[in-house]
Amino acid sequence: MEGVIVNFKGSHHTQYSSQMIIKLNGVNNKDEAKKLIGKTVIWKSIAGKEISGKIIRDHGNRGAVRVKFEKGLPGQALGGKVEVK
Repeated sequence: MEGVIVNFKGSHHTQYSSQMIIKLNGVNNKDEAKKLIGKTVIWKSIAGKEISGKIIRDHGNRGAVRVKFEKGLPGQALGGKVEVK
C-alpha cells in the first residue's frame, strides 16, 4: 500500500519533525485507518537511504494517519511517497 506525506505533526508554535501526517491510497474513513495502526511505513530518499516509522494513530475523519519515524524526516520529504508494509 502506498501513501503521500502531507505535513508534519504540529501546532501553531511547535513542529514535530519525527511525526508526519500521511494520506494513504484507498483509505477514506476513520475506521479503515484504525485497522492500520502498528504497521511499518518506509520512506526512501533520493540518495537511496530508507527511514522507517510506525503508524501510531489515525488523524481526522478522512483516513489520514499519524506516523512516528525513528528519526526526523527532512522537509524535502513533504509530498513524497511512502510504502506501508
